[in-house]
Amino acid sequence: MADRTPGARIHDFAEVDSGLTPEEAITEAERCLSCKKPACVQGCPVEIDIPAFLSSVAVGDFLAAARTIRENNLLPAICGRVCPQEVQCEGECILGGKETPVRIGELERFVADYERGQGMAVPEVAGPTWKRVAVVGSGPAGLTAAAELARLGHEVTVYESLHEPGGVLVYGIPEFRLPKEIVRAEIDLLREMGVKILTDQLAGASITVPELLEYDAVFIGTGAGLPYFMGIPGEQLPGVYSANEFLTRVNLMHADRFPEYDTPVRHAARVVVAGGGNVAMDAARVARRLGARVSLVYRRREEDLPARRAEVVRAREEGVEFVLCANPVRVLGDQSVTGVECQRMEMCELDLSGRPEPAPVPGSFFVIDADMFIEAIGQGPNPLLIRKLEGITYGRRGNIEVDDEGRSPLPRVYAAGDVATGAATVILAMGGAKKAARAIDRMLRDTDPEQA
Repeated sequence: MADRTPGARIHDFAEVDSGLTPEEAITEAERCLSCKKPACVQGCPVEIDIPAFLSSVAVGDFLAAARTIRENNLLPAICGRVCPQEVQCEGECILGGKETPVRIGELERFVADYERGQGMAVPEVAGPTWKRVAVVGSGPAGLTAAAELARLGHEVTVYESLHEPGGVLVYGIPEFRLPKEIVRAEIDLLREMGVKILTDQLAGASITVPELLEYDAVFIGTGAGLPYFMGIPGEQLPGVYSANEFLTRVNLMHADRFPEYDTPVRHAARVVVAGGGNVAMDAARVARRLGARVSLVYRRREEDLPARRAEVVRAREEGVEFVLCANPVRVLGDQSVTGVECQRMEMCELDLSGRPEPAPVPGSFFVIDADMFIEAIGQGPNPLLIRKLEGITYGRRGNIEVDDEGRSPLPRVYAAGDVATGAATVILAMGGAKKAARAIDRMLRDTDPEQA
């Protein structure tokens, strides 16, 4: 796909790439070998029939391709933009062994965008079961569970604590990677399927735990919105943000347009971002669009960066400076941030993830001038609701412990996505939610021996 030039895109929040043309989509889909045992499907967490949708694209029947995708994924325009296809479906493509794999993600995005332009058809839903399911959280997991359960005929109510549904899709991922009109369009389709979505509803407070448990089943998809901090001196200074807060202020609350919108954010001249994942790249690229010079500090090497390669490349193109093999150790300043002191790191033996474990180099301290410091070192589940659910058990990082199909130890309560796995990808959250929705359906129909 063609990208807008870096010089143009750092001045606005418009989408970076323009997508495929119909001719490009057909040409790309024709590369599919239609394998008898398509490994690409095995690599897709939501089990899209990839060869079938590609064969429809190859003959120019884009709406048929959209119908095929929506049989297993009701958020294709989102997944086509933010899912790491390179390590999932495309990573399994047999063509990848000798040449470039089929660009499945770009084709999924193209098909979804084409369908939206033509008018999206509402998926069929089964006859009513008269069973009521509460879904807590409207991020990728919650939306997927709601869609699957509605399609199976259950009455679904989604409770969202923020003023707009979408979870991380609206508060975390910037507009230039995922336009919010696309998220809203796919959520509107769920409403047309009969899903009721209630915003400004904090589960455990606005709706109590006993009220939730009056439903026939409860699905928890509250994500991982509780940021981690490094615990270094100076974190209390004005000008220190978690990436979650910074991105929420800009993406959801439009702080980039203050005072037109009443949520402010500091407009810094010099920003340091700590971290190397996709959230760190998002924070750095948003800060660039707000006019700052940005240094991204990561304690390992470039080849160890967990962010998608495309996001790393685009961040570099947009002028983000990468300070690698370094780690912040102190935030400097008196009344506000004036700099970040860092220490050089050297790579030692491999850790459990297969990456070299960084160790500090004695006496190698240096300072990066800054008036804002953003920490993007991970996040975990918010305990506001889940700690009120008696009978739930928790993992080391506060995640709800569930089995392979999302069942918690508390009867009729299921969970999936980041609240169960810890922070992961949109598509993995969706895959887990689909499994949980199927398990809920079996339980509600009294066909699940695990719940007998």
